[in-house]
Amino acid sequence: TTAGRFSAHKWGGPAGVGLLVVRKGTRWESPWPADERESGRTPGALNLPAVVAAAASLRAVAADAAAEAARLAPLVDRIRARVAAEVPDVEVVGDPDHRLPHLVTFSCLYVDGEALLHALDRRGFAVSSGSSCTSSTLRPSHVLEAMGVLSHGNVRISLHRETTEADVERFLTELPGIVADLRAEAGVVGL
Repeated sequence: TTAGRFSAHKWGGPAGVGLLVVRKGTRWESPWPADERESGRTPGALNLPAVVAAAASLRAVAADAAAEAARLAPLVDRIRARVAAEVPDVEVVGDPDHRLPHLVTFSCLYVDGEALLHALDRRGFAVSSGSSCTSSTLRPSHVLEAMGVLSHGNVRISLHRETTEADVERFLTELPGIVADLRAEAGVVGL
């Protein structure tokens, strides 16, 4: 990868601050107009306190990353196992071992993904659908399709530092009933 951009709020920093990383030796030119009065740089003032806060929060998250991964991985393992065992016609996506420790994705057959997201949201669960690349669109995920997995009825769960075992248990207790209700509403029963 030659370049990457990151939003500080994704790691607990302030909203409105980002990080642009460009590999050394990569030719990069700002998309914003340069100003000769600013030594060829884009004019404007940085929100320095927010930049410092973003850097401090990134350092804190990086220092705690191994411990947080060790805490979240068993919760994801529990979700993967219980969803597969307790929700009929579901496919848990991805390798069970070589994966991110905080992320799990599964697809429910015979369920509309948007309806499932809304039903989970009404119960207090903030989840996404599809791959993170396409979560803001209503189109099926090209990433999931390329993996050869179901792209409809898809749920992506990202656990974070405030996720507790009780949160996961409540989700796992409520999910089978939510999926069953949506299938019944769609007339999909007894398959």
